Amino acid sequence: MSIKLGVIGMSKGNGHPYSWSAIFNGYSPGNMRDCGFPVIPQYLAQQKWPEARISGANVTHVWTQTPELSRKIAAAALIEHVALHPTQLLSGVDAVLLARDDAEQHLAFAEPVLKAGLPIYIDKPIALSLRGLDALYGLEQYPGQIFTCSAMRYSSELMLSPADREELGELCEIHAITPKSWDKYAVHIIEPVLRMLQPGDTLAKTTSAQGQDRGAALSATWKSGVITRFVATGENSTAPIAIRVIGTKGWKDLFFHDSFNAFKQALQDFVDGVRSQTVQSPPAFNRTVVSLIEAGRSQA
Repeated sequence: MSIKLGVIGMSKGNGHPYSWSAIFNGYSPGNMRDCGFPVIPQYLAQQKWPEARISGANVTHVWTQTPELSRKIAAAALIEHVALHPTQLLSGVDAVLLARDDAEQHLAFAEPVLKAGLPIYIDKPIALSLRGLDALYGLEQYPGQIFTCSAMRYSSELMLSPADREELGELCEIHAITPKSWDKYAVHIIEPVLRMLQPGDTLAKTTSAQGQDRGAALSATWKSGVITRFVATGENSTAPIAIRVIGTKGWKDLFFHDSFNAFKQALQDFVDGVRSQTVQSPPAFNRTVVSLIEAGRSQA
């Protein structure tokens, strides 16, 4: 039986209600051209449809702050039902995609979903402080009900292969950079970098520095001795999402470019967890991510 998903969105500058829904449902090229995010119809057009869709799940309902916006998303991403109230959405779906990246609003939108017992994918970053994260997990009714991530965690371009690790030797430093604000974009580089560290490595100390245009920088030293540096260059920056990994035997630069497949892998992992009732987004990992975001905000 297909899993029925509901989308709650959207927040300023974030096209995920369009793109995520299209990855499940397919899309209307004509309507998607008017979504306001030119990159979305561009990368959707590069895929082969309907083969590119995630199977076994569909976005059947959408609710946003206005019926007009909801209808626009529904027309672009072939969503059958436009909910006029969040409770109408909750009664018709098996799980929810909270496709808003304004973390300060996550608790308000997620609370009814969590209390209803539905699995929820909370867009990145889940929270900007450990207190905010704990408030969300305090509402979780069973392990794995909350899923959250940056899709960069699933980006093959931002992963080290066994051959890469052999060529690099023991890791010494990792420098990661992202455009735009620390609050919304630091998570994109923090998550893939954490996946490069050895399992069980723990944070030893951090130092942060204020940036411009809501950017920031954070240096973190780990018990293993690895030094990581995360830089968000600010709202007006055009820097790529990139990671330089330095080891005892060499270095390697990694650049992110494939949004579609990163989103698809993340969404597939969420659906797999819903179907198997397993924890696909470990709370301990998410806690480390949020602790680093919060540390960077101390001067941002």
